Amino acid sequence: MTDDSGFSEVIHAPIRLRICGLLRSVDQLDFSVLRTTLAVSDATLSKHLKVLLEHNMVTSTKTASSLRKDARRITWLSLTHEGKRAFDDHIRSLRMIAEGNDLNPERQEV
Repeated sequence: MTDDSGFSEVIHAPIRLRICGLLRSVDQLDFSVLRTTLAVSDATLSKHLKVLLEHNMVTSTKTASSLRKDARRITWLSLTHEGKRAFDDHIRSLRMIAEGNDLNPERQEV
């Protein structure tokens, strides 16, 4: 859900905005590192990741860990190409708002 200005209601939720910001600067990030960095519960992070996954903004892959002796796997998260573009567009639209520019030229007064 991105409008013509690039503003994304999907990304704009504070936790999802932070998730995208953290993932934008890396190739991939471990779920547990993301959870700890954001200081949220597993359930909260999962809920927000589900929204991003449903909108094809994030991918999730699981791998075995050589450091663990049990069957648990590491969940790696990455922004998709679409997610990177949407995040960059959203940040650009936020900058325009912060600078006092109207994002919709049709609403500008003559």
